[in-house]
Amino acid sequence: MTTQGIGAAVRRKEDRRFLLGKGNYVDDITLSNQSYAVFVRSMYAHAKITKIDTKAAKAAPGVLAVFTGDDVAADGLGTLPCGWLVKSKDGSNMVEPPHPALAQGKVRHVGDPVAMVIATSKAAARAAAGLVDVGYDVLPAIGLVNDAVKPGAPAVHDEAPNNLCYDWHIGDPAAVDAAFAKAAHVVDLDLTNNRLAPNAIEPRAAIGDYDVANDHYTLYTTSQNPHVIRLLMGAFTLHVPEHKLRVVAPDVGGGFGSKIFHYAEELMVTWASRKLGRPVKWTAERSESFLSDAHGRDHVTSAKLALDAGGKILGLRVRTLANLGAYLSTFGSSVPTYLYATLLSGPYDMPAIYAEVKAAFTNTVPVDAYRGAGRPEAAYVLERIMDKAARQIGMDRVEIRRKNLIRVDQFPYQTQVALQYDTGNYQATLDLALEQIDYPNYDKRKAASAAKGKLRGFGISTYIEACGIAPSAIAGALGARAGLYEAATVRVNPTGSVTVFTGTHSHGQGHETTFAQLVAEKLGMPVDNVDAAAVGGSAVVKALDKVIDKGKKIAAHLLEASAGDIEFKDGNYRVVGTDRAKAFGEIAFTAYVPHNYPIETLEPGLEESAYYDPKNFTFPGGCHLVEVEVDPDTGVVDVVDVAIADDVGTIINPMIVDGQAHGGLAQGIGQALYEEVRYDAAGQLTNGSYMDYCMPRAADLPNFKVGNHVTPCTHNPIGVKGVGECGAIGVPPAVINAVIDALTPLGVTDISMPATPEKVWRAIQAARTTTTTKKGG
Repeated sequence: MTTQGIGAAVRRKEDRRFLLGKGNYVDDITLSNQSYAVFVRSMYAHAKITKIDTKAAKAAPGVLAVFTGDDVAADGLGTLPCGWLVKSKDGSNMVEPPHPALAQGKVRHVGDPVAMVIATSKAAARAAAGLVDVGYDVLPAIGLVNDAVKPGAPAVHDEAPNNLCYDWHIGDPAAVDAAFAKAAHVVDLDLTNNRLAPNAIEPRAAIGDYDVANDHYTLYTTSQNPHVIRLLMGAFTLHVPEHKLRVVAPDVGGGFGSKIFHYAEELMVTWASRKLGRPVKWTAERSESFLSDAHGRDHVTSAKLALDAGGKILGLRVRTLANLGAYLSTFGSSVPTYLYATLLSGPYDMPAIYAEVKAAFTNTVPVDAYRGAGRPEAAYVLERIMDKAARQIGMDRVEIRRKNLIRVDQFPYQTQVALQYDTGNYQATLDLALEQIDYPNYDKRKAASAAKGKLRGFGISTYIEACGIAPSAIAGALGARAGLYEAATVRVNPTGSVTVFTGTHSHGQGHETTFAQLVAEKLGMPVDNVDAAAVGGSAVVKALDKVIDKGKKIAAHLLEASAGDIEFKDGNYRVVGTDRAKAFGEIAFTAYVPHNYPIETLEPGLEESAYYDPKNFTFPGGCHLVEVEVDPDTGVVDVVDVAIADDVGTIINPMIVDGQAHGGLAQGIGQALYEEVRYDAAGQLTNGSYMDYCMPRAADLPNFKVGNHVTPCTHNPIGVKGVGECGAIGVPPAVINAVIDALTPLGVTDISMPATPEKVWRAIQAARTTTTTKKGG
């Protein structure tokens, strides 16, 4: 019997190599005869390209080649595709302008790549890049999404009238109209979900390597999903059969969604390696990442909530304007639609919902999935308006949520925005979070803060998300251009050790450990006997079941019994009701040594593969509570306590789950208080470095109180739901609700993210001025 299976806090197997500095990242790889690429990028947000003079650059020392958009077009490379088709209200397809790997004719955002310089060293390539003479005819640009849809706004793409990509909707407008007609209370709220830069600790990098002998390409890339990159490159951009293209994603230093997408640099280095006959490597500079990595969020929303006299929700109406940036990124079209509006029921029993989403092009970096991808935006809308509703109708903020949460006996729960939740217990996570933060004694803590001259605030957020975006049938129905599924192979070696191969990439989640724990749980062996070469957990379990079943047939032969009379438990095959047994290791050895083996009916070896296509999304949820102290003289906000209670389904490794929660909470607090990508109205990025883009540090965060209440998922073999994004979803509205709660006595009723000291201070001064004016009047 193992003590290292499901539920055990096993230390991460992969951490040893990372702590010893033995991780293998793309930038660590140096291939024979490798060359180096540097991209020339536009300094303008919108301009016609009038010339690209490369003569001086080509003549520079060490330069091997300089490529422009004309070269890309001449070779017939495809433009970067969007993987999700969205249709407008009228049934028309979204507008999908071409996205060339190198700009052709126009540049459409600061950082748009114009040319690629390749040299024998990075220093030589960088020096030569400065010699590329690009002529521009500057055009009017749009940096802010609200400006994009104004009459007469400059066109980012000629194909997109009014700069709209689509005008989409979901829900029942008539039912919502009826709900508002009978409402005793109507609450409205305008808010913005601030734009974020991903800022993974490892910048993006790529190496293209063409093998002329076999006419075969290899791409080493910092990707969260190399299978998607292989598919998109083979079918849409490089135009080669998949068997001619290998994509390798070694260790990846954080992704947060931004490393899922197919980027121009991946295509260009792979294509260029064939043109030059040698490997080509590119690694982003940190300032370059701000200009080339897909950003996240950037929504402007107007929401209205209808309630009856007792505070029960009757209906919700939401209108959102989403910024897509200059081009459609790989999954950019899906984030403001199917990953956002389908979650607008949240954890609440909401009888009527109608959401309209307009998505607009601007002269900014493309926007796509960032940790949570649409789910944080939905939770922010709901939890901010729930707090405002409580204040407006004079109801306790905890009780208004408790009154509207979906009850346990209502599952499976069909929402009014397409999704069906299989299971959950939102009352339990609410109660657990309140217990952890010691809610009954909050007033004492508030008084203690006041004695120090600080304003204390309490914030709450109850949230839900949809995880495991893999069901091929559902994905197809929602517009995805390719379904996804899990695949795994379990190989039992002759000595009884196990190797697991999965298609899931690990970039900080601890797959090597958790997949080993699944094997340990099923086969009753130590995790050190498992090598997991890491969405694959459920597929691993299905493959293990196949291994166990084949082992029963081998054991039945050895024990001279029927396979139906063999049970497998604690690492042993046993004839039911007897003491006759064979250890798993002996069965594994027999499978590879045909002596005394039923070779007539069973193939030798003990290796099985399985595929898993989920029936539905999984739906983690929970409650996040935050307490802050605000200095009224400076506007500084200190997060002094965070208590969360999540339901992430069956927990394989609680230590890893806690770590994922901590990371998500840090990023969520970062969005709420510190982070924002800022463009001016003309499309210039005004804070594209760490000197200007603020992120939370360890000293900015309290010790987190993390609790879990488990309701297993009903439609996968493990019962897991997912945890990586929960913190980034639940905590931002809780932080802002806490800040507003602290400032309410001063007359402040709203504040936007990020709640920086300057913004908070100005809100306090404005409220005091208003109060003084009223008194004077």
